[in-house]
Amino acid sequence: MSSRAPLFVPHFGGPDSPPRALRDLLASRVAAVPAGGAIDWITYYFRDRALARALVAARARGVRVRVTLEGRPRTPHANDAVRAILAPALGRDLRVSSSPLDRFGWGKRWRPRLHEKLFCFSHPAPVALVGSFNPSGDEPEEEPDVVAEIGDQDRGHNVLVELCEPALALALAAHARSVHAAPHLKLERLLPSHNAPLVGDGCTVWLRPRAWRDPVLGLVAAAGRGARLRLTASHLSGSAAPAALAAAAARGAEIDVIAEATERRVPSAVEHALVTAGVRIRRLREPGVPMHLKFLLAEGAAGAPTVAFGSFNWTENSIRHNRELVVLTGDAKLFACFAARFESLAASLPR
Repeated sequence: MSSRAPLFVPHFGGPDSPPRALRDLLASRVAAVPAGGAIDWITYYFRDRALARALVAARARGVRVRVTLEGRPRTPHANDAVRAILAPALGRDLRVSSSPLDRFGWGKRWRPRLHEKLFCFSHPAPVALVGSFNPSGDEPEEEPDVVAEIGDQDRGHNVLVELCEPALALALAAHARSVHAAPHLKLERLLPSHNAPLVGDGCTVWLRPRAWRDPVLGLVAAAGRGARLRLTASHLSGSAAPAALAAAAARGAEIDVIAEATERRVPSAVEHALVTAGVRIRRLREPGVPMHLKFLLAEGAAGAPTVAFGSFNWTENSIRHNRELVVLTGDAKLFACFAARFESLAASLPR
């Protein structure tokens, strides 16, 4: 009797993994797509020139390659070198996303960003990789100041999860193409396509921004006495997410947060407020190694054990403005993998 193929294959990156493990995973997937196949990417940062040249080589052998990049990331010129490589080869199949608000000079706080990380491949079988990893390192590194600002994502704590169900992978590729074709509008949260999930075998994929309740905050809102929430936060700020976590703690939920060390990403005022509310929060302090993981484990009185993962941050921009992608699943094996990763990180921290 043949065993069923897995629906999810998680790949964690970090100091305990081979250097550049997740970018090498993407490179291997690019190399495996033959002529006549398709590659559809969405990413916020893209600085890896060798990976960009691999996409150009795929295009040259007859693969349809579409890449959609954020045009104005927080570090404004981080993507320029890769854009210079991709633009002549891809032409209109390279989309540099911008907001109509850019032309009015509105500040970063109000400008929606393309923050999804989605990598879709048609062959050897349809697969979509979703998670927190941007191919934002380079080798050799010629802009150390950029790495100092955004962190070394090739060495940092990250994850990509292969969604292996063919129908869902194809639906995500279609989503990537729709993002490639459409402008990023502030009111897109009202679109029906942003409020209806993509449904797979045992999981749902949600998009941000959306008009109705956010699915991640919905898990927090459902947590009370007897519930346990474990979450990783590369960014935790603003009002909505801290307030939801504090309210869940007040209802009696046990909440454990592993957060990025930097003040910019997780302000000390937010940390203090959460600790005062009864939330346990610890910072992962590894010099030069960003804590870029973004996932939530919810179990206990909140319902069946559920893991949420994707590109989302616990910030106002991520919740209300940015294009983000979030996967929710009760798959027991995947939940166990994320729980083991959380406990591994927790074990490295001071008690």
